[in-house]
Amino acid sequence: MAHWHDGPAVLRIGADPGVAPREVPREVACEVPLEIAASYRARTRGLLGRDGIAGAMLLTPAASVHTFGMRFAIDVAHLDRGLRVLSVVTMRPGRIGLPRPRARHILEAVAGSMAGWGLVAGAVVEVDLSGRLTGG
Repeated sequence: MAHWHDGPAVLRIGADPGVAPREVPREVACEVPLEIAASYRARTRGLLGRDGIAGAMLLTPAASVHTFGMRFAIDVAHLDRGLRVLSVVTMRPGRIGLPRPRARHILEAVAGSMAGWGLVAGAVVEVDLSGRLTGG
């Protein structure tokens, strides 16, 4: 298990959803700037008070989110410990998301972004921290 810390990273979304990155070599379909929110303070703040985000935010550990105080709709992906996408939903401001069983991380982005990246349930993502790939 990785030790997560607040800060920038790169989210890599593979070309072959559902295939673990170390099982079969694959081309990277998309690289997205990522902010990691691992501390209590960073997770609590999240995207509140912002008008948008360039890329995505990873909340870890987290199993659910809310959009009270948000200024824009967001896509929310629930990830398991292995960074496999369990579900992807779009939430409007002022909503409460139900906790997702087996979710360990939450990925947030501006509404519509995840569809554009090809991020779907079953896909496995990679997080590059300072040039070093890690798992969840």
